[in-house]
Amino acid sequence: MRLLIVEDDAGMADMLLRALRREGYAVDVVGTGEDALWGVQENEYDGVVLDAMIPAPDGFEVCRRMRAAGRWAPVLMLTARDAVPDRVRGLDAGADDYLTKPFALPELVARVRAITRRGPLERPVVLQVGDLTLDPVTHEVRRGAADIALSPKEFALLQELMRRPGEVLTRTHLLEHVWDFAYDGGSNVVDVYLRYLREKVDRPFGRNTLRTVRGAGYRLDPDA
Repeated sequence: MRLLIVEDDAGMADMLLRALRREGYAVDVVGTGEDALWGVQENEYDGVVLDAMIPAPDGFEVCRRMRAAGRWAPVLMLTARDAVPDRVRGLDAGADDYLTKPFALPELVARVRAITRRGPLERPVVLQVGDLTLDPVTHEVRRGAADIALSPKEFALLQELMRRPGEVLTRTHLLEHVWDFAYDGGSNVVDVYLRYLREKVDRPFGRNTLRTVRGAGYRLDPDA
């Protein structure tokens, strides 16, 4: 497996290089955001170890541009910052995992093994089905150029359906992923919120994308 290390601190880069090569990985090292973007465009990496605080563009922007360009190599983001907003920013930019400095090398190696097992699966930052788009970071939903205002629960339900277009999702699945295991209301809450969504996402635009599959569940029809 081939990895890219993006780290501007020479000592840290050398330590990571030696540790990962001992594990049998082929490793390339760059020190800037520009070199990182060039590297991921020119090579098919199995994983990227990406420091957040590198010369511009920083690691957050590198990850965002990677995903926007359709480069889906798994990313482990490293940073000295341990504030929650920075961790959230990294994950929202498209990173697969996050590790704050200082860290133990065995943990880093284990996390690299974990993300590379997943493979370069497409994980777009902005979801799109037809002319319907949903941005999990900004919480913006659009049908074409028209903005659609949704409540937090409507947004979460639409997001779950858009993550699996064409698939039939059961009421149980939606309750577990949109509400939670502690929810003790009736399953008809799903029907209620689907009705709310249809009134905002489909009917004003003459669409019928949110379908009820009798006896099975619901699906978002990508061809409707």
